[in-house]
Amino acid sequence: MTRQVFLYDPPERFVAGTVGLPGRRTFFLQASAGGRVTSVALEKTQVAALAERMDELLDEVVRRSGGSAPVPAVAPSENADTAPLDAPVEEEFRVGTMALAWDGDAERMIVEAQALVELDAETEDDLAAAEEQLLQDEENGPPMLRVRLSGAQARAFAKRALDVVNAGRPPCPLCSLPLDPEGHVCPRQNGYRRGA
Repeated sequence: MTRQVFLYDPPERFVAGTVGLPGRRTFFLQASAGGRVTSVALEKTQVAALAERMDELLDEVVRRSGGSAPVPAVAPSENADTAPLDAPVEEEFRVGTMALAWDGDAERMIVEAQALVELDAETEDDLAAAEEQLLQDEENGPPMLRVRLSGAQARAFAKRALDVVNAGRPPCPLCSLPLDPEGHVCPRQNGYRRGA
């Protein structure tokens, strides 16, 4: 099967967002440009990891360039995007593998999100070989979203993504587990219900 690559170089908008109520949210990456919109679903932990690693990579780029790279230290306020995801949100695929890279020549962050694939393998070695072959195959394979961002766009994406992740249910002040609107059974209260 020929690989379908959703390429945005550069996107007009690239954000992380959610659909649904806290505790039951579905997380998405959404890229748009020229009237095209691509939305891919992923887990909350994947969004958090992507944002954290993106900030770390940008910090390393600044450090290695001695501060001459076009990467702001913090997300510029003019790049802040607090708007909801573009509707309708139609999932192209569920993300399995993500990759980040810095293109030093073009001074762009490259974000790749590849569709989740189930591999049939009998041994650990067979599984490792199948995964490696899948990652190396440029022409065939699962769908992929590839986005190229400026340093400022990448910082703004990372800030919004972390804000979205942290905007869920508030933690219980006693046990730190998430509180549902109807409360939760708190282990620190010996199972008594604790309200929000």
